Amino acid sequence: MASAELQGKYQKLAQEYSKLRAQNQVLKKGVVDEQANSAALKEQLKMKDQSLRKLQQEMDSLTFRNLQLAKRVELLQDELAVSEPRGKKNKKSGESSSQLSQEQKSVFDEDLQKKIEENERLHIQFFEADEQHKHVEAELRSRLATLEMEAAQHQAVVDGLTRKYMETIEKLQNDKAKLEVKSQTLEKEAKECRLRTEECQLQLKNLHEDLSGRLEESLSIISEKVPFNDTKYSQYNALNVPLHNRRHQLKMRDIAGQALAFVQDLVTALLNFHTYTEQRIQIFPIDSAIDTISPLNQKFSQYLHENASYVRPLEEGMLHLFESITEDTVTVLETTVKLKTFSEHLTSYICFLRKILPYQLKSLEEECESSLCTSALRARNLELSQDMRKMTAVFEKLQTYVGLLALPSTEPDGLLRTNYSSVLTNVGAALHGFHDVMKDISKHYNQKATIEHELPTATQKLITTNDCILSSVVALTNGAGKIASFFNNNVDYFIASLSYGPKAASGFISPLSAECMLQYKKKAAAYMKALRKPLLESVPYEEALANRRVLLSSTESREGLAQQVQQSLEKISKLEQEKEHWMLEAQLAKIKLEKENQRIADKLKSTSIGQGVGPAQENPTGVNAGGQEEASTKAVLEPIHSTSLIGILTRTSDNEVPDVESREDLIKNHYMARIVELTSQLQLADSKSVHFYAECRALSKRLALAEKSKEALTEEMKVAGQNISRLQDELTTTKRSYEDQLSMMSDHLCSMNETLSKQREEIDTLKMSSKGNSKKNKSR
Repeated sequence: MASAELQGKYQKLAQEYSKLRAQNQVLKKGVVDEQANSAALKEQLKMKDQSLRKLQQEMDSLTFRNLQLAKRVELLQDELAVSEPRGKKNKKSGESSSQLSQEQKSVFDEDLQKKIEENERLHIQFFEADEQHKHVEAELRSRLATLEMEAAQHQAVVDGLTRKYMETIEKLQNDKAKLEVKSQTLEKEAKECRLRTEECQLQLKNLHEDLSGRLEESLSIISEKVPFNDTKYSQYNALNVPLHNRRHQLKMRDIAGQALAFVQDLVTALLNFHTYTEQRIQIFPIDSAIDTISPLNQKFSQYLHENASYVRPLEEGMLHLFESITEDTVTVLETTVKLKTFSEHLTSYICFLRKILPYQLKSLEEECESSLCTSALRARNLELSQDMRKMTAVFEKLQTYVGLLALPSTEPDGLLRTNYSSVLTNVGAALHGFHDVMKDISKHYNQKATIEHELPTATQKLITTNDCILSSVVALTNGAGKIASFFNNNVDYFIASLSYGPKAASGFISPLSAECMLQYKKKAAAYMKALRKPLLESVPYEEALANRRVLLSSTESREGLAQQVQQSLEKISKLEQEKEHWMLEAQLAKIKLEKENQRIADKLKSTSIGQGVGPAQENPTGVNAGGQEEASTKAVLEPIHSTSLIGILTRTSDNEVPDVESREDLIKNHYMARIVELTSQLQLADSKSVHFYAECRALSKRLALAEKSKEALTEEMKVAGQNISRLQDELTTTKRSYEDQLSMMSDHLCSMNETLSKQREEIDTLKMSSKGNSKKNKSR
């Protein structure tokens, strides 16, 4: 399957690549055509420039011809001016000749006037044609520049797309190689999985055979040795003690504790709300300290004064319910008997709400009828009256569902087990409705308090009581929201915990069976505690075995130990004898040392005395002294051997007898050397341990860094996957944009062709008009 998917992906990618390649070729052709069109336009511009130059030359020739004609006209005018006086002189002589000259003059004037008008018209046409030609030329050049810019942009886009496509091709090739490697690995894994499945099938067959055999044995044992199956009938099964789920009980106790805290907050908020409402009635609209309030408000305040007797039992009932849920009990709806008392307290509080509701509505109506009440305040009072009705209705709804939940612990047929989940969901909906109603009350009361604070007759007592009522209402909304969210979060657990009960049954049938089951559970727990008697302290088994082996070995080697003791005693006695012997020798050596010191001192004295004697006497004394010194040096240089517990001490001393102090120094040096060696070994071991500790820390740091790098790499893998998906999306968008650009380019090319054709037609018309003008000028 994986290889087929990979092949399908690869085929799709190849098809996309071929499509992109074909689109690239089409784009290249379009760019080449555009370049050819731009070259043609350049040639057309050159031709137009040449035609413009020709027209300018013709215009120059026409201007030159006009100048010649103007000069000719001036000459004719001069001749005419000269001929006029002559005509005056010769009036009489040639009246006929004057008439002829006047006719000729009128003819010349008409011709001259026509040529001047025609020249002006030609000048105007030439100027208009020149201006139009310049305008067309500027437009064509601007269009050419824009077309060149667009061609460059299209070329850049084509180059960028080719680069992107080459990069995508490389990426796809790399992905193809990776996918091939993955396909190979997946094939290997598939082979391994097939082998494993075969092994698992064999194991399953063996297990099936084994379990079938065990089932037959167990069925035969049950049929032979089980006299009565109490789980077969639900009435008997309900008396069986279920498995103790300590986690479930702790969870239920924790939930009950949280619910108790929320109910306590709600009770305090309700008490504050009712008491501050009572204070407000005593102040507004009539202050009881100044004037007597209405009998309706008196009755209403009397009822509100009794709110604690109805609100406090709610907290007490919830506390009793919390105390009934312990670690040793089984908490289901059939065993929570204290829920009934909480339901009764809730019904009493709802009766209190029903009792005070009409008085509260009438009190609000009385406030609306007072002269201090404005239209906005009247609207707020009407909204508050509707909210109070909703609040009472929500509490009634909540009490009905709580009463239904309390039925299984008192009346088993009052509520079917299949309806437990729907009742719990409806309780959550009622709590959410209570929260919504309290939000509306807080909103409307806040608006009402702001309006009342703006009244000129608002006292400080009214402002403070309104603030207190607002704080209590906010506390009520917060408590209702917390209870609603808490119940919504735990409703799934409540629904799931309903199945907690006896084995192989739907649950407890009646409260009586549940109570019997709890009694049996207590008896079973007492029996288990009685069985758990504290054992006497004894030696552990392994230690006893080791002591037994030691005892056996000691009894077997008692004789050997006695022999070893005797041998050690003999060694001790020998060592003591050696000690005494060496002590005596040390004393003798001291005596000899003293004698030797005296003898050396006497010799030194005799030598000092005999220095004054002649050379004859010196020689024999010198020979004797030399012999004595040689003897003494021989005695000094001879090694002295001493055997003791430490070993053989071989040393050469200046004295004949070994010194005790020198021997003690040798022993001390030996032990000091040993101590130094041991300390060096200890330091080496400490350094090795420190080194190993540092290496361990470094390895732990490396491990932490490796884990961090692993997490970073996983995140990078996720980012890379996201980038791949993003690039695929970009590829699709670029395809679409590329197609849109191609369509736009084709439309633009069509519009350019149309404009070029129009320009050609305009140029042809201009050429035709210029040719006609030139012909007319030539004819003139």
